[in-house]
Amino acid sequence: MSEQSPPDDARPEYTDELPEYAERVLEVAELIPPGRVMTYGDVAEWLEEGGPRQVGRVMALYGGAVPWWRVVRADGLLLPGHELRALDHYRVEGTPLKQAARAAAGHLPRLDMKRARWDGGERAEGHT
Repeated sequence: MSEQSPPDDARPEYTDELPEYAERVLEVAELIPPGRVMTYGDVAEWLEEGGPRQVGRVMALYGGAVPWWRVVRADGLLLPGHELRALDHYRVEGTPLKQAARAAAGHLPRLDMKRARWDGGERAEGHT
């Protein structure tokens, strides 16, 4: 059997265009006001599509162009590997934080989710 390249119309198409779901996730991230956060699950719920893992994947692959530090884990822990960068943004924006216990690894604060979480209410009119 000889190896042949598949016909051009059978090859996957690669473009610089974002998948539609990724565009929608990033649009929600841009809506979150400074000093507020949404969880990965909140974003999926807002979109009425996908779940926390899908939103997390989009943010990991494409989130660098939006305020990524505003899409967070539900437990308020800072994004592993990006804790200090995120903390700088939170402090500049006045995002509510809880001080870490001395026993906590690295003594990093976590987000005060009760005060920082945004439900989209202030700008929900544009949601479709």
